[in-house]
Amino acid sequence: MQPNTIHIQYYNSPVGELVLGDFNNQLCLCDWRYRKMRNEVDNRILKALEAEFVEESTPLLTETQNQLEAYFDKKRTTFDLPLLLIGTDFQQTVWKALQQIDYGKTQTYLGLSKQLDNPKAIRAVASANGANAISIIIPCHRIIGSNQELVGYAGGLSAKKKLLAIEQGSQLELFS
Repeated sequence: MQPNTIHIQYYNSPVGELVLGDFNNQLCLCDWRYRKMRNEVDNRILKALEAEFVEESTPLLTETQNQLEAYFDKKRTTFDLPLLLIGTDFQQTVWKALQQIDYGKTQTYLGLSKQLDNPKAIRAVASANGANAISIIIPCHRIIGSNQELVGYAGGLSAKKKLLAIEQGSQLELFS
């Protein structure tokens, strides 16, 4: 049996290199190419879709790059792309909640846990946040610690700081 295909492309964003993945005209991957959990995330997606990666452009990957470019140029605050979320029901619930955090705003893990009516699930929410395979578009960078400090981010804290600076209109340390 022939495996399914996830078409991938690499995109050099102003804050780091991303790998983009299209499965049947749905974006299933927009993640940091060199993150620590790269293999775990890729294996979860490949297994769930019974697929293999093929490096090849698609109209959706081109549109994803165009929308990301507009985001980095501060001409886009939301994304309009068909998403395929691959994870547990709980993870998907967290990822959908992340999409409700407005551009330029932040939320804490505790705040997100309370929003999900499960204030004791802080660690589970943090874990689901870290398993997000569609970075920027599903804005896990908008989650900060309860002390308002920047905490863990798959793309690194420098990328997180730059993304928040873009959204909050700050030029301070934007591309340092």
